Amino acid sequence: MTATPDVELSATGTIRSPATGSVAGTVRWTDPADVPRIAAGLREAQRAWEARGPEGRAKVLARYAVWLGEHRDEIEHLLIRETGKSAIDAAQEVPLIIMIASYYIKTMAKALAPEKRPAPMPFLSIKRIEVHYRPRPVVGIIAPWNYPVANALMDAIGALAAGCAVLLKPSERTPLTAELLLRGWQDCGAPEVLALAQGAREVSEAVIDNSDFVQFTGSSATGVKVMERAARRLIPVSLELGGKDPMIVLDDADIELAAHAAVWGAMFNAGQTCVSVERVYVLESVYEQFVDAVVRDVEKLRTGAGEGGDFGALIDENQLAVTERHVADAKAKGAKVLTGGRRRPGPGCFYEPTVLVDVDHSMLCMTEETFGPTLPIMKVGSVAEAIRLANDSPYGLSAAVFSRDVERAKSVAVQLDCGAVNINDVISNLMCTTAPMGGWKASGLGARFGGPDGIRKYCRQEVIVSPRTSIGAGSTYYSNSPKALKRMNKLLTRLALIGPRRAAK
Repeated sequence: MTATPDVELSATGTIRSPATGSVAGTVRWTDPADVPRIAAGLREAQRAWEARGPEGRAKVLARYAVWLGEHRDEIEHLLIRETGKSAIDAAQEVPLIIMIASYYIKTMAKALAPEKRPAPMPFLSIKRIEVHYRPRPVVGIIAPWNYPVANALMDAIGALAAGCAVLLKPSERTPLTAELLLRGWQDCGAPEVLALAQGAREVSEAVIDNSDFVQFTGSSATGVKVMERAARRLIPVSLELGGKDPMIVLDDADIELAAHAAVWGAMFNAGQTCVSVERVYVLESVYEQFVDAVVRDVEKLRTGAGEGGDFGALIDENQLAVTERHVADAKAKGAKVLTGGRRRPGPGCFYEPTVLVDVDHSMLCMTEETFGPTLPIMKVGSVAEAIRLANDSPYGLSAAVFSRDVERAKSVAVQLDCGAVNINDVISNLMCTTAPMGGWKASGLGARFGGPDGIRKYCRQEVIVSPRTSIGAGSTYYSNSPKALKRMNKLLTRLALIGPRRAAK
């Protein structure tokens, strides 16, 4: 995910819409010196929150999910003002969070229940072995600007379910939505285990310095800095970073479906999605048909914030400049612009939906994360070439493969170096709450939400070994005579070798 430069912040700030320049609201920035005090308050409140147990916490999370649903219009209107999203893009965030919350409300008790582990050898069957999941007191979440609701709460919900307190640092470009989300938590009568730290780099550093676990979403370069700072205190991190997601269109694909998916996957949220379709590799025999279908779809798209637009504004001039630079670089190196290719005339940070062909890996649009409404399409001569080029990237977040033969598509999917592959679809893995969402290579470390690990990641494992019986307790303490030692070593070796000898046959 593309990072934006640090900005100097005064005590209060005015947030303006990137679509119109009008004032979206004001925010009071957090003094970094206050972060330790905020974290200490969370740490104190977390004890009672953990003590409620999964069932008690589930009731609170359920009330919060209901509040989100009942205030969806208010949240989405603020999203549009603050980010310049289209109404259809803004409409995606709250339902996703309610879906994630619903999953964890139903499954958190089972996910956090102590696990019984079998004895490794028969003579240890006198012991009862259990693994308990204990929450880390304070989880720091440093969230980006592209999805102010989803990217904050998809992590916060899991941490709160685990029994942690959450210190949320939203992007300094989208702080207003976070204020509303916190108000909702308070309106539900929830305990004070969710707090905000508003600001830029210095506040982020203070959050890392005062948390027990850090979830960061942002650029790969900033992710390295987050991990380095967390390493000073040996606290764990989970990083969801940049992406340059490939899409492969095989020669037996449903071309109309593939084209629709590519356009939506590339242009949704103005391309400002970590799992956007950022490059497409199409087999030569269907290349012209695919390109024609894509151009036809793209030419129907309308840019604009709120109602009536298919996608909205880029977040600011910096992000628009990245898109312009990538398109200019591609054109200078021989690429053709089939539609779009320029900033939309008039106010706001809008860029026309752009289709690029005759592209290759010498171009920035194929190798660097654009995070804008562009769709570069490359012709390939074979499936092997498509796989090689798709993997020729420092990133590995997700990918897509299109083919009418699902098994054939799967055989391609398992050769792609990334955290998730969608077959005959794009981005849909984000809705699969039972599966982990994470990237390989420079796209991240660990996974975000998904399955029981989406809760357990915020926990420490505590092993408790208890006796099943008092028989034999203490009988081997200090039995260190030569005869006893020889007898014990012989017995232990014989017992330990039972499994290997059986497996070796």
